[in-house]
Amino acid sequence: MTEGTIARWLKAEGDEVEKDEPLCEIDTDKVSSELPSPFAGRIEKLLISEGATVDVGTEIALVAIDGAEESPDGEASAREDAAAETPTEEFPAAGTEAQPAAEDGEKRRTVAKVRSGGDGRGEIESAETLRLTRSSPVVRRLAEEHDIDIAEISGTGTDGRVTKKDIEAYVQEREEEYTTPGLQEEREAFAPPEEPELEEAPPQPEPAPERVEVYEGDLVVDLTSIRRTIANQMSRSKREAPHAWSMVEVDVTGLVALRERVKEEFESREGVRLTYLPFILKAVVEGLKEYPVLNSVRDGDRILLRKRINLGVAVDLEDARTVPVIPDADELNILGLARKIDDLVRRARSKQLEPDELAGGTFTVNNPGALGSVVSVPIINHPQAAILSAEAIVKRPMVVDDAISIRSMMNFEVSFDHRVLDGGAALRFLNTVKRRLEGYRVESEID
Repeated sequence: MTEGTIARWLKAEGDEVEKDEPLCEIDTDKVSSELPSPFAGRIEKLLISEGATVDVGTEIALVAIDGAEESPDGEASAREDAAAETPTEEFPAAGTEAQPAAEDGEKRRTVAKVRSGGDGRGEIESAETLRLTRSSPVVRRLAEEHDIDIAEISGTGTDGRVTKKDIEAYVQEREEEYTTPGLQEEREAFAPPEEPELEEAPPQPEPAPERVEVYEGDLVVDLTSIRRTIANQMSRSKREAPHAWSMVEVDVTGLVALRERVKEEFESREGVRLTYLPFILKAVVEGLKEYPVLNSVRDGDRILLRKRINLGVAVDLEDARTVPVIPDADELNILGLARKIDDLVRRARSKQLEPDELAGGTFTVNNPGALGSVVSVPIINHPQAAILSAEAIVKRPMVVDDAISIRSMMNFEVSFDHRVLDGGAALRFLNTVKRRLEGYRVESEID
């Protein structure tokens, strides 16, 4: 994350705020979340207006800390308060900026500048750590590629942040030193023979966004950060991965009867509703264990079969969609999965998810059946190799033992990256999921 949008201020200037009380709602490229105040005090000034998008580390508010004395000139001193709070590993990318202290003997007030952190939070940390921790993923990756310690570079960005231009300038300077007369001859003496360069086609300019005429009465809605990220990710997935898909019908009559028998007792005992989703995830885990190629990602000219099974579960947010991840889902039973799903869905819809809870997924399960869908073709969650959709349960007449019977049927589809696997593997995986779910009976025990 390198920027965020102030979606809505939850506090106004002059309001009192408690420690960890939400200050505002922030839309990032991964999730909408509330930014909590890192300390208690009074809102002195809101520095950023609603709807504005700012870089990580930007000062967004001034907060007068409770219990501090006022100074006549209104100058602030936050270094002592910042030093008193030790920065943590959990929130390393946000902090406060110290202000000049008033002279000894004078009254003073402490004003802290609340910053937006790279994890969507605000936190106090000493000013000296700001430059070292505030660099974008692009900058860190570029520094790693060139074997550069970011701490050695004087950043020219906000609050001393190291930018991409700083890295490129550092590399250029180092290259110029290396190519001075003497060193250049030494390098050429040990350099391998050069291979002929292949001519590359000139890069094509990005097409300008398509605009349509706006008529009187039309409502123009700007894309939120989440909506923009979804658009970019889905477009990239469809552009890079050749999508193919397969579908199977699953007879879940026994599973429906089992859930009806135990759901009230389960909710009373465990405190969470028993839905069909934990059973589906459990069956998916068994399928991924048997066919790990679906639990993989494409990396250039190789395929990475992931050891861990981290299931992403798509959650509908009315105006967007988010995919929180259940790490090591294969280590959980039905009860554990039910609790995890309930927690993630509840916090996703109340905008309380942490960015880390959206990362690291190896396979995604979509659940459009909860909204009544019976057939869908999901788009792969790039760079994963496949995604599964679980549809609504519908009663249909089916032929069972040469007789017509009313059964509870459910469609399952898998979209997969045809560069990584073929239809045979996808269907074998789907049939494993099918056998697992069709194996439930009204008398079955919940594992």
